[in-house]
Amino acid sequence: MKWILGLLGAIIIIYLTATIGVGFYLSPQDELAKADAIVAISGGETTERTKEAVKLYHDGYAPLLIFSGAARDEGVSNAEAMKQIAISLGADEADIVVEEQAKDTFGNAIFVQEIADQYNLKSIILVTSPYHQKRAYLTFRKYLGSDVTIINHSATDSAWRKNGWWKNDWGYALTFSELRKILLLPVAFKLAN
Repeated sequence: MKWILGLLGAIIIIYLTATIGVGFYLSPQDELAKADAIVAISGGETTERTKEAVKLYHDGYAPLLIFSGAARDEGVSNAEAMKQIAISLGADEADIVVEEQAKDTFGNAIFVQEIADQYNLKSIILVTSPYHQKRAYLTFRKYLGSDVTIINHSATDSAWRKNGWWKNDWGYALTFSELRKILLLPVAFKLAN
């Protein structure tokens, strides 16, 4: 009986550690440091990502803002919409570069890599939603290579929390979707080449 209680206790501890650990795994946060550019990619909560990038810009973390994302429909691109938000928040238009071709995280990384080469960037602060941070980082690391330092810094998300993602169906589905996509990254990298 004692060993059954011990086993149950161990299972509960492992389950709780894994549950909480998944959120922290998906949302790595690095210590902020000055960089050559702040890269914000569009997607869920694009406005929050933009606001966080502009805040970092105003706080002096980088002199250049790069917004990446194509249009979802026939309208203005996500990157251009992000630029307009940034200007309305006081960012200098001359300090903004837009990348309007990317339709997914791979595209964000591939097209930002071209900008990084053009501007000779050696370091970026990568801004996305917290649940997307790990996958974005892994994808950008693949395409930017090891010569560019990537500092992870997430914007806030209205619903997803790394220490409470399991509390609603949406957070649960989103978390396992991200984990599945991360597991499939090696295959996706091979197919992309």
